[in-house]
Amino acid sequence: MVTLKEIADIVGVSISTVSRVLNNDTSRSVGEQTRKKILEVAEELEYRPNAWAQKLVKGSREGSQTIGKIGCIISVPYAQFSYPYFTEILKGIESALSKRKSSLSFVHTIDELRDPEVLKKFITETKVDGIILVGSIIQDLYKIIKDNSRAVVGIDVNDVTIPTVSTDRQHASKAAVEHLLSKGHQKIGFIGGVGISGDITREKRFRGYRDAHLNAGIEINPNRIINAEWQIENCYKLMSRFIDEQKDDLPTAMFIASDVMAISAMRAAADKGLKIPEDLAFFGFDNIEISKYTAPPLSTIHIPKIEIGEMAANVLFDYMEERYVVPMRILLPYELCIRQST
Repeated sequence: MVTLKEIADIVGVSISTVSRVLNNDTSRSVGEQTRKKILEVAEELEYRPNAWAQKLVKGSREGSQTIGKIGCIISVPYAQFSYPYFTEILKGIESALSKRKSSLSFVHTIDELRDPEVLKKFITETKVDGIILVGSIIQDLYKIIKDNSRAVVGIDVNDVTIPTVSTDRQHASKAAVEHLLSKGHQKIGFIGGVGISGDITREKRFRGYRDAHLNAGIEINPNRIINAEWQIENCYKLMSRFIDEQKDDLPTAMFIASDVMAISAMRAAADKGLKIPEDLAFFGFDNIEISKYTAPPLSTIHIPKIEIGEMAANVLFDYMEERYVVPMRILLPYELCIRQST
């Protein structure tokens, strides 16, 4: 799709000048020759106006805004959709949209749109103005989303071609493991899941776990790495089995890539008669609300989930309004929450 920036570059004027001409905005004068050149280039390039921008211009003149359709696609199966991490992000998205007198037209998990043809038909028939994509998905589906949406913003998406909002999960995980190391733990286990690559060693939280060990000169024991596939039930079963199998060489601490899995693993340890943190310390990730109320309270990394959602929605508006052209990457800060589990 031809953008205002492309027209501006050819004509040699600013994006705002192009926007004013194409939207018949007479609030500031534009020379007749310049106006004619912009219209000619736009016609040559077969420029199609951004429907959202037109609605916004019309709405601002009438004293109100007409909002286009905005959707959200979450790259997890439906079974994980209710996890507190995602519900908090959605709360932030909806909060920001409501301030603009808008709301989400749809929210879908990736298994609902796994068929590329179903996804393409859904997006084109829905006539979506903007999509917020939470997490990475396979390339075929991703391409359809980008090709059929006027604007796409990612949350925790590794793509330099679209604006993204996230936190530095690798660095945050490294800080958590360094805290455990500072407490004297030399044998630290890891529980997590795989990303779109299918390789747990490429997942950001594992890489942070690995980096902390490398910096400390400690070799990672592969027997202490558990792939629970982000599933609470898997985590409990695998942790129980791990404790039985490693009873003669059990770690003294566990770093777990999400709080919901950490809480499950803590329950498994308690059911096996282990004391926390005396026999086994636990450090989670996300700082969901319930982590403060586990027994003992779970040490974790606070991720500003609501703020991430709000920021993603606001950034989506900026790109739908064509305020920015270059995709930006926004990293929100994390915070270590040290509690009794460590």
